[in-house]
Amino acid sequence: MGPDHHSAVEEHGEYLPGPVPGTPLVSKEDDKKPAAPSEQAERQEGDYSIYTLSEKWVIVSMASLAALFSPLTANIYLPAIPTIATAFDKSIELINLTVTVYMVLQGVAPMFWGTLADRLGRRPAFLACLLVLSAACTGLALVPTSDYWLLMFLRCTQAAGSASTVALGAGVIGDIATRAERGGFFGLFALGPQFGPTFGPVIGGALAQTVGWRWIFWFLCILSAACFVAMLTFLPETLRRLVGDGSAIPSKIYRPLIPLVGRGRQNTGVDLPPPPPLSNPLRILTYLDVMNLLVFNGILYSIFYAVTATISTLFQSTYPFLNEIDIGLCFLAIGGGTIIGGLVTGKLLDRDYRLMKEKIAREASASAEDPARPDDATKDDNFPIERARMRVVPLHLIAYTVCCASYGWCLEKKVSMAAPLVLQIVLGISGIAVMNSVQTLLIDLLPAQGSSVSACNNLVRCSLGAATVSVIDLSLNALGTGWTYLLLGGISLATMPMIWFAVWVGPRCQAERRARQDNAT
Repeated sequence: MGPDHHSAVEEHGEYLPGPVPGTPLVSKEDDKKPAAPSEQAERQEGDYSIYTLSEKWVIVSMASLAALFSPLTANIYLPAIPTIATAFDKSIELINLTVTVYMVLQGVAPMFWGTLADRLGRRPAFLACLLVLSAACTGLALVPTSDYWLLMFLRCTQAAGSASTVALGAGVIGDIATRAERGGFFGLFALGPQFGPTFGPVIGGALAQTVGWRWIFWFLCILSAACFVAMLTFLPETLRRLVGDGSAIPSKIYRPLIPLVGRGRQNTGVDLPPPPPLSNPLRILTYLDVMNLLVFNGILYSIFYAVTATISTLFQSTYPFLNEIDIGLCFLAIGGGTIIGGLVTGKLLDRDYRLMKEKIAREASASAEDPARPDDATKDDNFPIERARMRVVPLHLIAYTVCCASYGWCLEKKVSMAAPLVLQIVLGISGIAVMNSVQTLLIDLLPAQGSSVSACNNLVRCSLGAATVSVIDLSLNALGTGWTYLLLGGISLATMPMIWFAVWVGPRCQAERRARQDNAT
């Protein structure tokens, strides 16, 4: 089996192992009878993983817990910037550089960890990231105030450890969940990353004001160390190259100390494919359909980040009666919206997938005499996954655009504070609905490279986010709040054709990747 074969499988395919141990064999007589489409679909999806639905929820919950550290370490730090500037006797601009370098590493680090996780396993990558994060937080809690360079270095190290956990979690979902389940699991998984923007500023402000800024990092150190112990104890390896559908028993380093899931359904006789060659994850950026989705998602994320990054300054200038804790509480509106949106969107994605699959099966049954035809029409190779995932995204995008434009003018006209807070909630719901839909589709397109494609997503959106944040203050000063957010709303609306392009070009790009895979084998 040559390297071309490995490359093709890594590019497109999912490893599908043999029958789950203990599954009864089908007799020849039964094999001759064509199964109903729904039965065949259930059989195919049931063989994807040995884990029960409740066990999958447990695994995704653990991944979500680890993923909260990426945004939490970024947002919990923000309220303490003036205090840290005073402690280090540096200007606010110099301390803000620690935020900039954090964002740079936040975009770059997942490219390294995600690639390793797709090759060496999710569990070791999770543990290594949490260990680096905990060590960096310890250093930050003890850093001398005379060593500004050390503060900068440790913030980079902190980002290198925390930023990759989101990409690793996306890879876990691709390992254990079928297309019919991924929407709901991404909805649950998104709760962890949304915790940071929602509660991070509140926690950081409270700690800095009561017990001092160093306790922000002690808090993160304790929390990340506890998460490390929990994952070391309970998290199983899910990378399909190492464990197949979960039934293969990996080496000891990949096994949890206390196996909570999959017990009694594993054996050592499962055939696994050879390891793929270590590849450059940036090659994913050459896929037209994937790059279109990455840019679309990155533009909307950068606008979303511009809103959150200016909440403190805009609310303080518009409503001067607010104190620091009050302003921190204002972040709960947009954060709460993202939590609601993540949960609702996950269920809607699963529902849309199921309804479209049933519709296609019905249409195929009505137009074909061959009983196997409906099942062929709903197979992954033939299923219009882009249409299923992006069906309601235009509606979310319109709501996102309207809220963004209205938000700026509410602040410009200094209306009641309730108005921009309500718009923040709707903005959070619609924004996370679009971003979760795109993230789920990206995993659907390249399930064997779940962590790598999520790392590419993180690289593009963090790059665009950093660029937007770097000019947002200039725009606010030059154009004013109302016109700035009207401009951002117009930019978001201008991305609408990218949704239709994704639906049109996606099946063609997938067919090309399958053709390359077939030629390689």
